[in-house]
Amino acid sequence: MSQYWSQVTRELSPYVPGEQPQVPNLIKLNTNEHPLLPSARAMTAIQSLAADALRRYPDPEASKLRQAIATAEGLAPEQVFVGNGSDEVLAHVFQALISAQSTFTTLNITYSFYPVWARLYGLELRTIALREDFSVDVDQLCQAAGPILIANPNAPTGIALSDADLRRIVASDPNRLVVVDEAYFGFGANTASALITEANNLLVTRTLSKSHALAGLRVGYALGSNELIEGLVRVKDSFNSYPLDALAQAGATAAVEDQDWLVRASAEVVANRDRLTSGLTAMGFEVCPSKANFVFARHPAHSGKALFDGLRAANILVRRWDKPEIQEYLRITVGTSDQCDALLRHLDALTRSLN
Repeated sequence: MSQYWSQVTRELSPYVPGEQPQVPNLIKLNTNEHPLLPSARAMTAIQSLAADALRRYPDPEASKLRQAIATAEGLAPEQVFVGNGSDEVLAHVFQALISAQSTFTTLNITYSFYPVWARLYGLELRTIALREDFSVDVDQLCQAAGPILIANPNAPTGIALSDADLRRIVASDPNRLVVVDEAYFGFGANTASALITEANNLLVTRTLSKSHALAGLRVGYALGSNELIEGLVRVKDSFNSYPLDALAQAGATAAVEDQDWLVRASAEVVANRDRLTSGLTAMGFEVCPSKANFVFARHPAHSGKALFDGLRAANILVRRWDKPEIQEYLRITVGTSDQCDALLRHLDALTRSLN
């Protein structure tokens, strides 16, 4: 440890992202990237950017991108905030909004970045246990005191809340901030965004990494009331007034405007997810009902580690955690049709060899 580290830095246990190995012929199904290439309109916008645009600072307000998102969502640009990926957006949410309280509530099995932010901002983290089938206990969420942060669909389970449940959580206490992390928006889950015009206590965060196949561009955004968005802008402008570069703004704007691509690409992912779920179920796997671009599955006869290691040996990378409640599960990104077929073939051979 460095003598120059602050006490907070000394106590941090940083988030560990999924591996990004540079291995030839790797079937990479561990970090939930979109299996398809981005919208051609997005690529054209990036490639057409004039060199002069890179000489100058980008638009600090990302006006065109915010307008495009607002149009797609039926909101005003003042109800849209953009940042360098949804992780940065959420970090600003903690600084600007959640840290106003001493505690916040989330689920005991969810995105593992949330506890990191809790420690970073000196907050007490309260968790509500998922039910045995990994569904959310909405009654307990509604009774929680202080801000609530939930992922919908949840990660890593892929299970999503119904529209009625989302409405109940938001309405249960109009004075309590509810943040819905919709990182996996676009693959069949209900969105809370329709509630924004009637609920000043709701903030929805999203990323273009999954839904729009732009993980390499790092663009995220939040939707909420003017008051909540203004709070985020104040924090953003106190850190970095130019979080999104000109390339990111151009590509993201074109991607959001290309709604036809989003519909077609999302439908293909959903179709592959259904095929993957059916194939795993036929092999004896128990698969959670996913509304994301991944599935969460276990085989009752084989350990999660043995399956993970066996796939890795075959150059297929999925994700697994050592957390006791989920250590037997694999989280498998929905890939292309060929990648899903290859995974199923290798898993079939692997489960037979482990018998």
